[in-house]
Amino acid sequence: MASPTAPGDINQPDPSWQTQSQQMPLLVRRCGAWAVEISLIAASALVPFSIGALVNKEAQTVPLNPSVAAASETVARILAIPVRDRNPRVAPLTNLFWSGALLAPAVLAAWQLFLLARTGQTLPKRWFGVKLVTASGVPPGFRRVLIRESLGRWGVPLGVAYGIWRLSGAFPDLIILGGLSGLAILADGAFALRYKRQSGHDRLVNTLVVNARSHEQSANPVKSQEWTQEDAQIAALVLTPETGVKEDPSLWNWMRQHPGTTLVIVTIGSAGLILSLFVGTLIYTQSQANMRDSRQRNDELFVALVNKLSPTSANGTSGRRSAILALGAVEDSRAVPLLADLLAQEDSKVMLDAIQQALVSTGPKALPDLQRLNQALSNDLESLRYGGKTAERELAATRQRTVQRAIGKILTVYSSQLNGADLSRTDLSQSPAGPGQFTLVLDKVDLSGIKLRKTNLTNASLQGARFYGTGEDRRPGTFDDWISDLSEANFEGANLTGASLNSAVMNRTTFVRAVLNKANFSSGSLTGANFSSALLIGANLQQAMLKEASFTGADIGSANFSGANLEGARLAKVKAQGAQLSLTNLSKSEWQGADLSGADLSGANLQNADLSSAKLANANLKDARLQDANLRNADVSSVDFRGANLAGVNFQSAVFLGKATSDQFIQSPVGSKSGRFQGVNFGEAKNLDQSQIAYICLQGGNHPKCPTK
Repeated sequence: MASPTAPGDINQPDPSWQTQSQQMPLLVRRCGAWAVEISLIAASALVPFSIGALVNKEAQTVPLNPSVAAASETVARILAIPVRDRNPRVAPLTNLFWSGALLAPAVLAAWQLFLLARTGQTLPKRWFGVKLVTASGVPPGFRRVLIRESLGRWGVPLGVAYGIWRLSGAFPDLIILGGLSGLAILADGAFALRYKRQSGHDRLVNTLVVNARSHEQSANPVKSQEWTQEDAQIAALVLTPETGVKEDPSLWNWMRQHPGTTLVIVTIGSAGLILSLFVGTLIYTQSQANMRDSRQRNDELFVALVNKLSPTSANGTSGRRSAILALGAVEDSRAVPLLADLLAQEDSKVMLDAIQQALVSTGPKALPDLQRLNQALSNDLESLRYGGKTAERELAATRQRTVQRAIGKILTVYSSQLNGADLSRTDLSQSPAGPGQFTLVLDKVDLSGIKLRKTNLTNASLQGARFYGTGEDRRPGTFDDWISDLSEANFEGANLTGASLNSAVMNRTTFVRAVLNKANFSSGSLTGANFSSALLIGANLQQAMLKEASFTGADIGSANFSGANLEGARLAKVKAQGAQLSLTNLSKSEWQGADLSGADLSGANLQNADLSSAKLANANLKDARLQDANLRNADVSSVDFRGANLAGVNFQSAVFLGKATSDQFIQSPVGSKSGRFQGVNFGEAKNLDQSQIAYICLQGGNHPKCPTK
């Protein structure tokens, strides 16, 4: 057994201390442990989320888990992130993984907090050799840890950063919010430079981060030195650092030391509470009495008006009409349903006009009842089309026209107040003749935030109408934006010239033969939309999602599709002279017989696109990706191919110069070089004949059969 160490040997260098001095500085290890803690929690969320996104391709979908939907909506609301689809559907496996992405970080964070409270060390802190202790050197406990982490470390710094972000002109830029948050966290850590290595969140609960090995040695010196018990006690008294930090006194101790002050405070508080309850009771009693009186007067007025509506009333037609108009002005929830029921039963044109006027007076709150009545009358007209009597059909058509006109007037009068209004599956189509003659005219009306899913708006006039609003914060691209949902609506033949449809949801919407010149569809969701034979001259479709959309026979001259996604879209026979299609995803799209003369396709993705018989004269295809594209019989005269990838392109019978004659493919390769083929590699292109190769070589292109220089 080794002899105990003499007291004079206390100052002898210890190999363990020398090893410790060679370690990284405490500040570096502390920051490293914090970074690993955050990385583990972030990874626990990002990994299952990424897997869920990858498997979200199944045809069978289910509604998104309500907890995940609520969490994503909360995050979007806080960070002002715009949400296009409020009712998303995902694959079942995606639901599973995304639920895990929500649960895993919470479980991991709770476990780390538990370890920190009980031992003063999370796993990363143990790896980096640091420990969290109180001033007395013990683990912090649950109360301190919760306050330190929730309020001190994250709550105050991020709250300050978020407040500055929302109140300044930086909102809603998330990059600036990230920078402000980083600065706030650094400012919290900067406290350690002044206050004995205590950061802001440490000072809040009186904790500090220490070297774990040094702390264990100072707390248990007998484990590292073979001292006697008496020497260990003396060394502990001498070597234990004096922090100079006292525990905060509790509220109970303060109350025991100041009984008189405590009694006065309790007495005053009790008296104030009793007085507040008494006054509040009086106010509540009086308000309830006033509400009962008001309700009674409204009931009496409503009953009196209903009595006047009876056909046997002594007031006659004028009295009934006055009662109907009065119902439109009363503040009673029963008025609108009653007016809708009257409209469904009335056969007098005068009374129908009065009911229409009364419903318009009630405002947007009448739209749900008008929507239901519109759907019921549409079903009646459909059933009477072949078997009903003429008088019955005309009466149903007259009532439907009254409903449609009431809806149209409400949308016009209450423009910009329609966010959230639901007119889905409503028939607002044009009726050109007969008793149901109707054409919806909503030119320059603000319809932002309205829902028109599967609504029939055939031949409606919506010139300059707005379907997107910035919401209450007046800033575009934020969570509270008023985004209209027009999915599967029918705008066939409608006039939407200059309409603002940016960011709107228009999946599988029909715009056949519609006039959409200079309309704004930027950032819109238009998957599967049908623009066949529509006019889109000068329209803005930048960044729009147009996957599998149909533009067959449409005129998209001078339209801007920059950055849009047209994967798998059908654009046969379109007129696209001068269209802007730079950086557009056109993979697998179909352009048979299209006129793309002078179009800008620079940087576009045209892989596997079908451009057979298309006119591409003077088009810009610089840096375009044309792998395996079909340019059979296409006119590519004066096309700029510089930087384009032409691997596998089918140039069979393509026209490189002028028009083909009956007995030769291209004219003789004469004329000056344009420079548009300079350095372009045609080596992997397919079906090039000798005349084409000769022209390519003359214009500076590269092909294995070009003569060597």
